[in-house]
Amino acid sequence: MAKITGLGGIFHVVKDPVATRAWYQEYLGIGGEHGPTLHWSEESGDAPYSLIGPFSSTDYFKPSDKDFMINLRVDDLDTFVDQLKAKGIDILGQDDEGYGKFAWIMDCDGVKIELWEQVDPPPAG
Repeated sequence: MAKITGLGGIFHVVKDPVATRAWYQEYLGIGGEHGPTLHWSEESGDAPYSLIGPFSSTDYFKPSDKDFMINLRVDDLDTFVDQLKAKGIDILGQDDEGYGKFAWIMDCDGVKIELWEQVDPPPAG
């Protein structure tokens, strides 16, 4: 039986795709010919996973005025946040929820990015 194996991508409209690709390369270290590209084979750990999280309404994406947010997995959140701060990126906040550590930033187009270090395996289900 065929099945879904992972997140294929997040697609959104921006004013300057070239500048946006350059921002993701410079500040987040992810690049690619057609945009930031993540390869799951680069990550190890206890059952790495991605989530599609629908919301009926939320303020969670604020201060962005977009109807979506991008969540990116990181292997060492504290070090990554320090790297972003050294590059002049404002950190909107940080939190440790027990199952994972989080930090939030805005990209050059006003899209909120949630950075997530997975601590526990995925929930059953």
